[in-house]
Amino acid sequence: MKFLAYLPKTPEFNIIRYQLAKCSTSAGANYEESQAGSSKADFNNKVRISLREMRESNYWLRIISATISQNALDKELNYLIAESDQLKKILGSIVTKTNK
Repeated sequence: MKFLAYLPKTPEFNIIRYQLAKCSTSAGANYEESQAGSSKADFNNKVRISLREMRESNYWLRIISATISQNALDKELNYLIAESDQLKKILGSIVTKTNK
């Protein structure tokens, strides 16, 4: 969320900022909710939603990376892309294991 404040204040980036804020917070909220799942199916569903939202977060971060010029944000952006990629793998692994 802190990173979003550094994006350019243009109509295009306003859309990206909005979308990234929604999906990144939804990923965390759904994972948190999964921890209190009422059943294995409920847990699995919430983790699946979290994975979808994390994939979308990673997508928007890659869009930013492809469109923003080289600047001081690059280090932070690369870190966020790598982190979201790792979270996708973790969530995907949880979904796979809970389906067995």
